Amino acid sequence: MKFNQVVKLELKKYHKTLIVIAGPTAVGKTDLCVKLAKELHTEVISADSRQFYKELAIGTAKPTQEEMQGVKHHFVDSHSIKDYFSVGDYEKDCLKVIADIFEERDVAILTGGSGMFLKVVIDGIDEMPDADLELRETLMSRLEKEGLEMLVNELKTLDPVYYEQVDRQNTQRVVRALEVCLATGKPYSGFRKNEKVERPFNILKICIERPREELYERIDMRMDLMLKNGLVEEAKQFVDFQDHYALRTVGYKEVFEFLENQYDYEEMVRLLKRNSRRFAKRQLTWFRNQDDFVWLKNEEVEPFVKNYLKT
Repeated sequence: MKFNQVVKLELKKYHKTLIVIAGPTAVGKTDLCVKLAKELHTEVISADSRQFYKELAIGTAKPTQEEMQGVKHHFVDSHSIKDYFSVGDYEKDCLKVIADIFEERDVAILTGGSGMFLKVVIDGIDEMPDADLELRETLMSRLEKEGLEMLVNELKTLDPVYYEQVDRQNTQRVVRALEVCLATGKPYSGFRKNEKVERPFNILKICIERPREELYERIDMRMDLMLKNGLVEEAKQFVDFQDHYALRTVGYKEVFEFLENQYDYEEMVRLLKRNSRRFAKRQLTWFRNQDDFVWLKNEEVEPFVKNYLKT
C-alpha cells in the first residue's frame, strides 16, 4: 500500500484514535502491535476470543511476557474458561478499557483475528434482552448432559433464520440464542438489526497480509512449535471442558480426537496444519468482505499509521 493509492478512509472527526490491526492466524500481529505500541507509547487490547482464558496458553498462541516486551495487553489471561463471557460482555468491557486508555493517551491499539469481537467494538452490537442467569444455568446443564447437537436442533425449531447463520459448533452463541428465544418467546434473529453505531473516536482499520505460501509456512512452523511446547499435554488437562467453545476450535479439537484414538499422531499433525490453514483462509475471506479495511504488509503499517495520525 502506497500513500498515493486511493484508500477509503473516514475523515478524522475526533482527537482520539483506535487503531485496529487485524489479520489471520500467524501473520505476525503480535510483534507488529508491540512495536507500534512502543512507538506510540500506548497499550494493546486483544480481540482474540481464545486468549481471554488464563488456563489456555499453547494452543491459543498467546503472547508470552517476553513477546509483550513490557507493553500492557488487555484481555489476555483476563478470564477463566469456567466463566461465561459473551460478545456483548466483551463490547462493554472493551469500550471501558478504551476510554481508560484515552484518559492518558491519544491512541489505542485493538488487535486480533476474531472478526466478531473486532466488529462489536467497531460497529456495536444489537440491543438484546438481559441475560437470564437461571435459564443459562439450565441450558449449560443440558449441554453437559444432552450435548450440543440437541441444543442446536432446538434452536433450529425456535429460530430457523439464526440457525442458518450461526456457527453451530460455537457453544456460546448457540446457548445465548436459545436463552433469548426461551426467555422472550421470540426468535433471537428478531433482535439482530445490524445497525452500526458511531463511536466517539476515530477508527483506523488495517488488515495485515502476506503471500499465501509464506503465511502457510508460518502456520506450519507455529504448529510444530506448539507441539514441541506441549500442546498435547495441555489438551489432556481440559478433556472435561472440550465442549467449551474456546476448545472446540482448530488446535484443540484435533488433539481431543487423537486422544480418543480416532487417528494416529501423524494424522493429528496433518489435520492440525491443514485445518489451521483453512481457518486462516476463512479469516481472510471475512476481512475481505469488510469494505473499509486498509490492506498492508507488516513493514508498511508503521509509516502508514504515522502518516495518518499526522493528517
